[in-house]
Amino acid sequence: MLKKAVLAKQMSITVENKIGVLDVMAGYLADRGINIEAIAGYELPGSKHSVIMLIVDDILRAGEAIKERGFGPIETHDVIVVELDNKAGALKTLTGLLVHKGINIRYLYATTSIEKCPVKLILSTSDNEAALITLKKSAMK
Repeated sequence: MLKKAVLAKQMSITVENKIGVLDVMAGYLADRGINIEAIAGYELPGSKHSVIMLIVDDILRAGEAIKERGFGPIETHDVIVVELDNKAGALKTLTGLLVHKGINIRYLYATTSIEKCPVKLILSTSDNEAALITLKKSAMK
């Protein structure tokens, strides 16, 4: 069920919540050959801003490009990227492992694909180090 688990850096960029912001940001990164591997976003309640969370293939160049374009502030966070089989019960297996170790999931988002391809799940936990060890052990089985 669990194929792989790795530690990654996530960028969280606070942006103005208006039409076209994501289009400009995505275009600016694409023009520099930076691939967005995972993305999530949400509106900040009571604000005119949103947060865009990105996993990219070159976080240093992406950070420079985003700052150059005037977006921000930018924060980076450690997250865990897990590859799961795309089938019923895969998420239950992962959450069961973390519950057993007393690890809370702070937030998560995922990419999905066709049935034969793995799902990439990005998560932040109360103890990323312990979660990574637990998930890696399970992936080796």
